Amino acid sequence: MTRAQIKLTKATHQNRARQAIILMRLDLDGPPHRNPDETEIPCPHLHIYRDSFGDRWATAAPIDRYTNTLDLFSTCEAFLQHCNITGPSKMQKGLFS
Repeated sequence: MTRAQIKLTKATHQNRARQAIILMRLDLDGPPHRNPDETEIPCPHLHIYRDSFGDRWATAAPIDRYTNTLDLFSTCEAFLQHCNITGPSKMQKGLFS
């Protein structure tokens, strides 16, 4: 999980395997993404691992799953659920959320 220092609404959530292989990545409030076929996908967008391409392909983030991407806490929880990460969350909202 990363968060920009200057643009507080910009964030990236990643689910990785073997520390280096990105299985799923959600980019919020960043630049658009250009797929290998030259289509441009605006933010928020979702990268899902594909054989031979890794995370180089993106699709628009599903609106039904990520309803309010400005709320970074609920978006992170939705991402964890999308990745099938179960169990009680130990995250707490920060001072400025």
